[in-house]
Amino acid sequence: MINNLPLVAPSILAADFSNLEKDINSTLEGGAKWIHCDIMDGHFVPNISYGPAIVEATKKSGQAFLDVHLMIYNPDQYISDFVKAGAGLISVHSEATPHIHRTVQLIKDEGIQAGVAVNPGTPLTVLSPILDEVQLVVLMSVNPGFGGQKFIESTIPRLLELKTMREERGLSFLIEIDGGVTTKNIENISRSGADVLVAGSSIFKADNISQRTAELIKKAKLGKSTLV
Repeated sequence: MINNLPLVAPSILAADFSNLEKDINSTLEGGAKWIHCDIMDGHFVPNISYGPAIVEATKKSGQAFLDVHLMIYNPDQYISDFVKAGAGLISVHSEATPHIHRTVQLIKDEGIQAGVAVNPGTPLTVLSPILDEVQLVVLMSVNPGFGGQKFIESTIPRLLELKTMREERGLSFLIEIDGGVTTKNIENISRSGADVLVAGSSIFKADNISQRTAELIKKAKLGKSTLV
């Protein structure tokens, strides 16, 4: 999981679902190793995306590691379904469940890796009790619910803060940035400490998906080579 960092994880929320396999394979040809799946319920966030069937189709489309991000209330009810669909890691929002430890343990009991996500307006202090238990922390860099949004610049100091929390506690969870990642800002985001960078519209709306994926990976690695 921690080899060849940083990673670019294309989000299929922005893909053409009528050509999903082709779009996914194009990202893999460009060097992607992870695929990001955004699950929205229309309640926790103001949009509905897709369910386990699309995740299963994504798994069948290629050999990528599936990073499933549940932006839903009551995530405990659906964890098993997404594991069966092929999830390799499931992240749940700290804001979406009052029992984050139990939810994280349910994910780990399924034999996969667990992550926790936080919205831009949520203080990072809420993460402190769970950081020892997760393999990934997702910092939302847009308000979740829709693709194609602009990166919230205050995410950078939050990223640096989370990186410091990780170092001070001697932990090894990966830090993922989700929202508004483009060719113009990915290098700086990576330089600031991101390990996994989710990109949707900037990849799938490009004229050449493979080339754009490769470009983003190259810029991300350049940023990581000059960490702040």
